[in-house]
Amino acid sequence: MKSTLLGMDQQELASLMSDLRAPSYRAKQIMEGIYRQRVDTLAEISTLPLELRERLEKAEVTVGMARIENKFASGDGTIRYLIGFADGQTVEAVWMPEGDGGEAGDGSEAGTEAEEETPSPARAFGRSTICISSQVGCAVDCQFCLTALLGVKRNLTAGEIVGQVCAVLNDRMLSPPEDRINLVFMGMGEPFLNYENFIKASRLLVQCVGIAERRMTVSTAGIVPRIHDFGQEAIRPKLAISLNASNDPLRTRLMPLNKKWNLDMLIAAAKDFPLRTREWITFEYVLLGGVNDHPENAREVAELLRGMRCKVNLIALNPGPGIAFETPGEDRVAEFQRILRKAGVPAFIRRPRGRDIYAACGQLKRTVEIATLPEPRPQAILP
Repeated sequence: MKSTLLGMDQQELASLMSDLRAPSYRAKQIMEGIYRQRVDTLAEISTLPLELRERLEKAEVTVGMARIENKFASGDGTIRYLIGFADGQTVEAVWMPEGDGGEAGDGSEAGTEAEEETPSPARAFGRSTICISSQVGCAVDCQFCLTALLGVKRNLTAGEIVGQVCAVLNDRMLSPPEDRINLVFMGMGEPFLNYENFIKASRLLVQCVGIAERRMTVSTAGIVPRIHDFGQEAIRPKLAISLNASNDPLRTRLMPLNKKWNLDMLIAAAKDFPLRTREWITFEYVLLGGVNDHPENAREVAELLRGMRCKVNLIALNPGPGIAFETPGEDRVAEFQRILRKAGVPAFIRRPRGRDIYAACGQLKRTVEIATLPEPRPQAILP
């Protein structure tokens, strides 16, 4: 039975070495090779003797690095990656250049606009953001999200989640912690519906790849039992919750999972969440023109969040085919923000990143072709 090294922790690698009658210190050499050097093949782990590499190959053990099948560059410097796995399934990941004040594939804090249309892979120290996926598709069925149209195919393994990060780091010639990388679990899928693999991947990314825990954020649509579990984890990203509505009837219409975990349950879980020093919960709110962007909605949100240590990211809808909502005008977004701030709720407007290549929040859909993408037409880059 084939197995992959990427996704194994030190204990699992030590057990593998024991099975192969190899010294235990070889596990650390393998970890260095796959997580720090991010090699593609066993042959590249030069610290391993040839005889051990041959035994690993005979046991059908491979590195398991994710493949970049295609990538597209936005005019603002964002890159959308189509990433493939051994079974032929694909997901999308997004890289955003350094700086802050934007959002892409996620609604996160991200980079300022790049100076060149197609970013060079030349090494550039600074801060950048990688948005990664946790499932092939998504089962949550948010009505304003392109990913929801795919349904869910399967969960990603911990190795496939980590592999997305490694593939993008290799492509951009980045090496944490020297390069400050923000990582957001806000791509395709609901991470809390793939909880064990997401948590294991988080640990590997912190302990092995070198991503700082404080620079990681996970977004959930509101899987309440897992929010409680998440608060007890020793290593965990920061928490973001997709709110998107100010009352139960509206949220149920936009996010059907609200039937199972309504706003009272969600807000109670958020209030009980054990925040660390200087940590805040982020609530994401996608504004849909004429639907959830009224002043009364803003006042209801302010009341829901009263007294909480939180902030709100406001995201004007990023359009796409099959989405039956409209993007609100800038004046509506600004008024929503003004009402929240007047009520004492920190609120920030996230400008879209990569909207022209379907890389912005809610637009990830494993787009293989570029013919249907909105103008300006993105440039395809061969891997």
